Amino acid sequence: MNELSLFDTLFGNGMPIPTMERRPVFIPTVDVIQTNDGYELDMDLPGKTENDINIDVDHNTLKISSKKPEKPANPEECKKEHKEHPNFLINERRPNRFFERSFILPDDVNTNEISASMKNGVLSINMPKKEKTEPKRIAIAAA
Repeated sequence: MNELSLFDTLFGNGMPIPTMERRPVFIPTVDVIQTNDGYELDMDLPGKTENDINIDVDHNTLKISSKKPEKPANPEECKKEHKEHPNFLINERRPNRFFERSFILPDDVNTNEISASMKNGVLSINMPKKEKTEPKRIAIAAA
């Protein structure tokens, strides 16, 4: 038994360790809470800062994405990095992993008042509800 098989036994479930050619897709985890005043979305983005993230609202769709890396990952550079650090037992962390998630917002979200903040790798988005409009009776004018 070598170190790699020991790690595979401890952390794996019979699945092979991802290689450079088969990278796992990065999908950040999200919690959404409904409050009396609106909705709160929290997204885990470890290692990211507010400068790495884009938030767009188009009609009733909220899109959260990371900025794409300036240049795509070159498989040869990745192999070179592996050769420079031959003691890797597991190497799953990848810098500049791009992601994009979209959410259809409820009709009662005031899209003009959405705000966001980031602290300790957690993106928090506050989406207040629109003010309720009371039914209005329309008078009919005699012609």
